[in-house]
Amino acid sequence: MFGAVASPAVAAAPRFPIVRHVLDPNLTPRRYVPAAIFQPSHAGFSLRADGRPLLFQVQAILALPGQIIEVRPDPNESGNGFTLRVREGEVTDREVGWSWTAPTVPGAYPLEIAHNGTGESVSVTVLVAHPADGLRDGRIHGYRLGQYKETPLRGDSAYLPPVGFIEVPKEHLDLAVSPHFALGQFLCKQEGERRFLLLSPDLVTKLEAGLEALNRAGHSIPTFHVMSGFRTPAYNRAIGNTSVYSRHLYGDAADIFVDVDGDGYMDDLNGDGRRDITDARLLMDHFDGLAQDDGQGVKPGGLGIYGPKAHRGPFVHVDTRGTRARW
Repeated sequence: MFGAVASPAVAAAPRFPIVRHVLDPNLTPRRYVPAAIFQPSHAGFSLRADGRPLLFQVQAILALPGQIIEVRPDPNESGNGFTLRVREGEVTDREVGWSWTAPTVPGAYPLEIAHNGTGESVSVTVLVAHPADGLRDGRIHGYRLGQYKETPLRGDSAYLPPVGFIEVPKEHLDLAVSPHFALGQFLCKQEGERRFLLLSPDLVTKLEAGLEALNRAGHSIPTFHVMSGFRTPAYNRAIGNTSVYSRHLYGDAADIFVDVDGDGYMDDLNGDGRRDITDARLLMDHFDGLAQDDGQGVKPGGLGIYGPKAHRGPFVHVDTRGTRARW
């Protein structure tokens, strides 16, 4: 303000004690290993990448070739500082973190951020996508996607055409995208010599939150069965769905049910001796009870409940479209 009285000199805050990055050619992406019981796996310290909170000990984020990812630990809990381990990609050390430049070749690239004081670490797999400008006649490297609408629904940017697609070779099916989910769980059922998908980190975070809520309520559930995750517009149309704006096309929707016994059908969650829509309703209620925009990355979206049919059991649709919808 003009005319303010000068304040006494204050000693400069100490420089944030970041340990310089380490190049580790043996660093590999984390794999999802199915477990018999649920174990919470939250990150032991606060960390952000590209402004997004990294909430778990293991997770995946998305990037385009050459994109710069800003990695920022919380300076309030720096202790003896942090170490960033990378296998590939250019790193620039900053006073309060690092800038990591994604390689120009699409693929899965591991990062590991360790707290030097506690020894705790966060493993991040950066999924570098193939840019959408590689699409030719609705195909990318031969894999048929179909056509996305150029005009977003009601002007909502969440419905803009995707800017890139993640390739999923067979050796990446078990890549961990979070503590309790693998990349391959979200693949479209459409086959191809090379396969691609979209997967929103917001969706994975919401599934993790719902899974934890169910386990806190006394259900022992190590993961959800993802009946349908990403769908190409071509596949969505082929199975009879007429919506050209389904959230499945954008990688932030999943149709899920609980299947601990592995028989491909919703488990009896409410213990009434039947497996029906009431079990799906209980599952939906736990998602409906999640705090939205609570600083933990749980993004609002759609929830829908579906009863059993002759060819399948009941299930729940979960998405992170950014606005509340229920059916």
